[in-house]
Amino acid sequence: MPERSVIVGSSVGLHARPAALLVQAAASQQVPVSIAKKDGDFVDARSILMVIGLDARGGDEIVLRADGDGADSALEAVAAVIAENHDSGK
Repeated sequence: MPERSVIVGSSVGLHARPAALLVQAAASQQVPVSIAKKDGDFVDARSILMVIGLDARGGDEIVLRADGDGADSALEAVAAVIAENHDSGK
């Protein structure tokens, strides 16, 4: 099962708008994507409550996992959203 590590780019972490954008990106993939903080339990990246519940902050390392045809491209798309700085005005 392919995995990808990425650093949270927004200083607010995966909360509010960045979390919503991540969930949208995960939901648009053809394969399910799971997300966890480094050494944490994986949760469904399509669930806003699960993503916010990770309490991932800016600079935290996040691990993504996906399985199936298109897993690598799904991980790439979701990782790009996590790495981007979504803080307003920046």
